[in-house]
Amino acid sequence: MKSIEIHPVTRIEGHAKITVQEDDAGNVTDAHFHVMEIRGFEKFLEGAAVEEAPRITPRICGICQTAHHLSSAKATDQIFGLEPPQTAKNLRELMLLGQYIHSHALHFYFLGAPDLVLGPDSDPALRNVVGILKKDPELAKMAIATRKIGQEITSVVGGKPISPVTAIPGGQSKGITSEEREKLLSRAKEAVGLIEQGMNVAKPLFEQYAEAIELLGPVETHFGGITKDGSLEFYDGPVKIIDKTGNSVYEFAAGDYLDYIEEKVQPWSYLKFPYLKQIGFPEGNYRVGPLARLNVVDSVGTEKASALFGEYRDKFGIAQNALLYHYARLIELMFAAEKSVQLLEDDSLTGTDIRQGLSEPLMTPAEAKESGEAKRGVGLIEASRGILIHDYETDGAGIITRANLIVSTGQNNLSMDIGVRETAKQLIQGEEVSEGLKNQLEMIVRAYDPCLSCATHMLNGESPLKVDIHDSEGKLVKTQILR
Repeated sequence: MKSIEIHPVTRIEGHAKITVQEDDAGNVTDAHFHVMEIRGFEKFLEGAAVEEAPRITPRICGICQTAHHLSSAKATDQIFGLEPPQTAKNLRELMLLGQYIHSHALHFYFLGAPDLVLGPDSDPALRNVVGILKKDPELAKMAIATRKIGQEITSVVGGKPISPVTAIPGGQSKGITSEEREKLLSRAKEAVGLIEQGMNVAKPLFEQYAEAIELLGPVETHFGGITKDGSLEFYDGPVKIIDKTGNSVYEFAAGDYLDYIEEKVQPWSYLKFPYLKQIGFPEGNYRVGPLARLNVVDSVGTEKASALFGEYRDKFGIAQNALLYHYARLIELMFAAEKSVQLLEDDSLTGTDIRQGLSEPLMTPAEAKESGEAKRGVGLIEASRGILIHDYETDGAGIITRANLIVSTGQNNLSMDIGVRETAKQLIQGEEVSEGLKNQLEMIVRAYDPCLSCATHMLNGESPLKVDIHDSEGKLVKTQILR
């Protein structure tokens, strides 16, 4: 028995490895995608005041911070019984679109594109953003400029370019001025032009690597995504689940997700394995993110993205191939820029009605504890990598007693694992495994753009962590088990 290890998987957010097991004849018997890090943000939230959650959770990840901020804010809206005014909702959506622009641009051009622009078998020392800069400096500059625009939107609307702070229970803590709106509108229009140039470079790559698209990461699954009246949405709406042929299976509101989604752990990974509860594991495997969203929806509500979506759907139908996540991501990048333009062209975005006040004064902690009124709130949005759920329970004083986060990468975990295993069985035979072949296994994982800082959590009672606390002299003072 022989084991091949790819460690670390490169050009992803976080730390992971791939292992492949061969028998004595050189045939692959098994392979897995392993996530070894664990951070436990659900436990960090316990004991915090719930209104602090939108400020705590962006620290989960420096890329997905806006998505966590907004999903958390939506959960706190429910706990406080507040409905943000429309202007506040539009500002939150614009903030989220800013994340899509910077995150999708970052992933495709800097993390995914090196495999396509430079080739899967190219020198690993150059198969990265440095190689892109050397081969096509203008493409690299265009990618940097696109990402910068997304960060500017987040900075203006969210108060900070990283870990925004303006979404609060009931709306937004600040609006934007007419001058800020005009500047961001100009920048969003600029982003549309930059993304068009990028599509002209990217489209031929999907033709060039058609064989790899068919070969790498084969898996057929259900798909899940938010949609309103069949149209692509990121901020709000019910979740729709379809089967592998495109037929609708379920549709549910955020607060009902536990009736449809269950989570499982496996011994080779700290990353959970969500699945469709009523179908069971592993048959209830489903995927989320750009590929899934474009499979779920019937239309994309902006001009240029809609045209791209039509070409994509005509060519691939209900797409299953993992590498098509890249194509879908570029279509969404265009949609995010165009939708930003639409929101910014509306003068009402500078309105001052941005927060619903509390209908009655908050109780003091003592009064709240005496009342014993526990509450629950569930916030669900589409993060750039897929459905993101924040579920909080609080005691009568508004202190979080339980938190559950179901993140996008976890929902794609089983598909990444299956894709790596099935591809390894097809491609690897014998002892010699080239660098390029190993990279092709990494390309499967990379296509999903996994965010492992976001995704590494625990099921209650599973995978206990032991924490040893020592004094200043190194003497063991206390050992605590965290579950």
